[in-house]
Amino acid sequence: MSGHYAKVRRHAGLTPLLFGAPAMLGLAMFVLLPFLMALMLTFTDQRLVSPESSRLVGLRNYERLLSISALVQDPERDSAGHIQREADQTPVYVRVRAITRSQPAYRGYRPLGDFHFGTRRITILAKDPAFLQALCNTFTFALVVVPLQGVIALGLALLVNAGLWGQTIFRAVYFLPVVMSMVIVSVVWAFLFNRDLGLFNLALSKLSFGLIQPVDWLGNPSTAMPAIVILSAWQGAGLQMLILLAGLQGISQELYDAARIDGASTWQRFWHITLPGLRQSITFVLIVTTIGALGLFTQVDVMTGGGPREATATVMFEAVRHGVREGDIAYGATICVVYFALITILILLPHALLRRRLRGMP
Repeated sequence: MSGHYAKVRRHAGLTPLLFGAPAMLGLAMFVLLPFLMALMLTFTDQRLVSPESSRLVGLRNYERLLSISALVQDPERDSAGHIQREADQTPVYVRVRAITRSQPAYRGYRPLGDFHFGTRRITILAKDPAFLQALCNTFTFALVVVPLQGVIALGLALLVNAGLWGQTIFRAVYFLPVVMSMVIVSVVWAFLFNRDLGLFNLALSKLSFGLIQPVDWLGNPSTAMPAIVILSAWQGAGLQMLILLAGLQGISQELYDAARIDGASTWQRFWHITLPGLRQSITFVLIVTTIGALGLFTQVDVMTGGGPREATATVMFEAVRHGVREGDIAYGATICVVYFALITILILLPHALLRRRLRGMP
């Protein structure tokens, strides 16, 4: 009998591996293997269409992508030692392009941005400023759209869960944008944001009796990204609404009844019962929304093409632009690998710090 039990235990240990093998095989074929291939490409000069065979270039792609420097300039002075100034009284400096072309230490660099410290101008240089700008745009988009979409989804979930008439219809209407193609949604919203014929500008003009002039939503660097944020928050809120709605329906009604008997207000019931009961659902919604936000591509590609002046370019857009449209597949793979490593660090670091803090607690 003991031998029979040992055989059963041995087979029981193999059962999870057998059931998990298809999923692990698919993960290895469609995730791990492509990533390893992309990692290998980053050390070459491989192009999509080229008569020449690829060569190993070492870390050249990484050096091009991540090189950053700073140029400190004092203003130009005349023969008397006074600072030369433009007509608007701003100091005159040597053109950055003249320095990057003449000095070997700055060759290949382009300006990313500048700021002043006293009379000195400090210019941040990078060999690929477009990538750094895209990285900043991507994280800015995520920081704005994740809480905005979460708040909208929570509001819709509370509204649908309130037991109003026609809540099934409302649920279907709110979820409809999720099942629509993002390309179609982006095209429609591009027409809505149109400067001359867009519905938003027509509404603003009517409501203000013509006082508000048409806004070039997608052609102005200061409004292009907010326009994409509004579209993305509207399009994805339906899915998060269903997740939060399921969480709301899992909270026991007895807790609310007891709180009402104790005289708790609506806000107190929401703060002390609803939010704690939705903790797991909210965490899942934030994770899913953040993953989607960091992979922003379709809206940018359809609506703005990364413009105006790189104001809406994202990391995924830059990877596709270099790797596919310009044919530099090795550099596009480098962007993806660096971005993957950066996101992995940002995800694992808080968990590591939290675990270390919990271990130090008595």
